[in-house]
Amino acid sequence: MFDKTQLDDLCRLVIDAATGELNSRFESVPVDVKADGTLITPADMAMQKRLQVELAARWPAFALLGEEMTAAEQVHLLSMQGQGLWCLDPLDGTSNFAAGIPFFAVSLALIVDGAAQVAVVYDPARGECFSALRGRGAWRNGEALHATASPATLREAMAIVDLKRLPPALIRAVAGHSPYRSQRSFGSVALDWCWVACGRCQVYLHGGQKLWDYAAGQLILRESGAVGGLLDDYRGDWLTGYSLTPRIGVAATHAALLDQWRAWISEHLERP
Repeated sequence: MFDKTQLDDLCRLVIDAATGELNSRFESVPVDVKADGTLITPADMAMQKRLQVELAARWPAFALLGEEMTAAEQVHLLSMQGQGLWCLDPLDGTSNFAAGIPFFAVSLALIVDGAAQVAVVYDPARGECFSALRGRGAWRNGEALHATASPATLREAMAIVDLKRLPPALIRAVAGHSPYRSQRSFGSVALDWCWVACGRCQVYLHGGQKLWDYAAGQLILRESGAVGGLLDDYRGDWLTGYSLTPRIGVAATHAALLDQWRAWISEHLERP
């Protein structure tokens, strides 16, 4: 469906759009609050509108599901994913963007028959473009991206953990006796997945992320050779397919570390 040349074209399209719509507004943007309490800026809307037009011109067969659409539109579009559907977060990390914190991204995935086939996550602040093709690999700025097999133990690992979305028992456990070396929370789910993929942090936990948050980043992580995915229960099995229901994200740079991480999480949940 997509080859590396087309992926590179897609990366350039996203980079050009972000340069025009996000970089020009950064640190000087009005902010509104949506009905769900999250923030939105003119940059979110401008980026979504621009990519919707440009993607349709380049790949007219695929519709686009964007974060800044109505819930009814999103439900309808997701039902059409077998035909090929772009899934876009035009500005992942809006709170950072609005506060002048340079950690935000554009996240774009192409979903076909229930699986992401193509992914691009672009970080305008660092000029880093992460990308992936299902079964073909992952790249950062055109260079092959490979997950690291170190560290060997959870105690040596750096973690990305979003505390505010965790159940109380896990919050207490993380605060009182965390099992890893150090912890960060950056505020952009798409970049969280990519930073684990390239080994900047080695374990990951996020208690509630939406389709447009994870669709691209999860593919990049898996194609890098890192491991992890989505759950609807902390002790549950890995989920396949896509839903508009928020899901739990768990990952690590290699399988042995993921096993240690999931075992610790399960141990520190409240028992039924």
